Amino acid sequence: MNRSTTTLFKARPLAMAGLVGALLALPPVANAQTPTAPPAATLGKQPQPATGTWTLQRAVDYALQNNLTVRQSELTAQQQEATQRLNRAALLPTAGLSGTQGFNFGTNRDPFTNQFQQLNVRTNNFSATAQVTLFSGFQLRNAVKQGELDAQAARVDIVKARNDLSLNVASSFLQLLLAQELIRASEARLGTVRDQVTRSEKLLKAGAVAEGNLLDSRAQLAGEERTLVTAQNQRDLAQLTLVQLLNLDPATATQFQVEVPALPDPTSYTTASPDGLDPNATFELARQNQPEIKAAELRVQSARRGIDIARGAYYPRLTMAGGVQTGFSSVRNQQLRVADNVLEVPVFQIDPAAPGGYAPSPYVLVSSQPAFEMLPYNFFDQLADNRGEFIQFSLNIPILNGLQTRVGVQRAQVNIQQAELRSEQTRLQLRQTIQQSFADALAAQRRFAASARQVEALKLAFRNAEIRFNNGLLNGTDFNIARNNLTAAESDMIQAKYEFFFRRKVLEFYQGKPLAL
Repeated sequence: MNRSTTTLFKARPLAMAGLVGALLALPPVANAQTPTAPPAATLGKQPQPATGTWTLQRAVDYALQNNLTVRQSELTAQQQEATQRLNRAALLPTAGLSGTQGFNFGTNRDPFTNQFQQLNVRTNNFSATAQVTLFSGFQLRNAVKQGELDAQAARVDIVKARNDLSLNVASSFLQLLLAQELIRASEARLGTVRDQVTRSEKLLKAGAVAEGNLLDSRAQLAGEERTLVTAQNQRDLAQLTLVQLLNLDPATATQFQVEVPALPDPTSYTTASPDGLDPNATFELARQNQPEIKAAELRVQSARRGIDIARGAYYPRLTMAGGVQTGFSSVRNQQLRVADNVLEVPVFQIDPAAPGGYAPSPYVLVSSQPAFEMLPYNFFDQLADNRGEFIQFSLNIPILNGLQTRVGVQRAQVNIQQAELRSEQTRLQLRQTIQQSFADALAAQRRFAASARQVEALKLAFRNAEIRFNNGLLNGTDFNIARNNLTAAESDMIQAKYEFFFRRKVLEFYQGKPLAL
């Protein structure tokens, strides 16, 4: 994202009303995460009334605690951390329990005896299995490392959101200060014009000036009153914008008061001093400390891990699984040996004289025949007797999968190039922002010095024109031109003053200094 700041105070109108309108109509810092609607505070929190006097530091701190954009960045980071926990959990074995119960009617095969029977059968099956990935081309391990980099980048994005919000608040705060100073300048000129009208009325009664001079003075008074009203309206709009940005109660916007700091003369600063506005030194500090640079570099490293993950699909995948299972059948019975029956079998011997050639011998064969009783096979006994364990290894060797792995590697390589390009673009944009702010600060400082000299010269010219106008030696048109020239010069000087301090604060912010006036 581009962290360039919007050029404040660009317009240089000849009238105060045009200046204020053009200035305060400008948007805040470009590319800062400013929502289209006024930011709200933490969900469920009601806007607070605008009480007390607000400094720039207090406004920034309050906005950081009550802005939904910052809160959204925090939630995004939490979501990324949850994803990272899932990546780590993928390294662990998976295990589960399962159980089924079935009812079969009619002719069915008993799953334990393999006999078909015309019975109603209830069966139960229970199993516990576990599986672990022994090798997957280091994809799981690289996914953990990539997730950690993405989580770090998300946490850094929170800092960036806070920085963008801070610059927006500083911009709005200075806009409000500018509007208030323009009002004070307009009120001072309005008092001067009223005094001029009073003098013109007295001179007209004394016959020292023509009536046209009085009419011109009254027209100038009406113009100054309109300019003052315009400046006040713009002040109210700037005040409301800052109140909304801080998520204060808009109904109390008129009670919002800011502390007016004593800003020194811009010409008292040495622009190229090492502790001031040197762009190269500022960029080196910002490059090491600014969150957008860190986030871009972390995402480059994450993209490089992505190509390792994609290449892991070329390698075989080895998994190990094991488990235990058992079951129950309602038609299975248990045979129980209850007694032994003794059987005596006579022994015959060969006797040719006997019928059939055989005759009983004095001996008998004695054998034991066991007797069984069929008893019900209870549930838990079957579960214990039917238990079986297994362990197996699975090896999957990829040979051809529709070029998905190769295309995945190519896409990962493109992602690396895109991440590197975004990182370089972020550094370039940061350098351009700092250089532009330095150039704008230097130009504003020079313009302030030139405008200050111009104001001094135009004050002398206006004082001379006023004397000539009061004595009837200067017409109203030329007198108004002299007044408008002085008004434009004073407005331009005020404009240059606040532009210089805003640009300086931007550079100090990139140096890691707090936003304070």
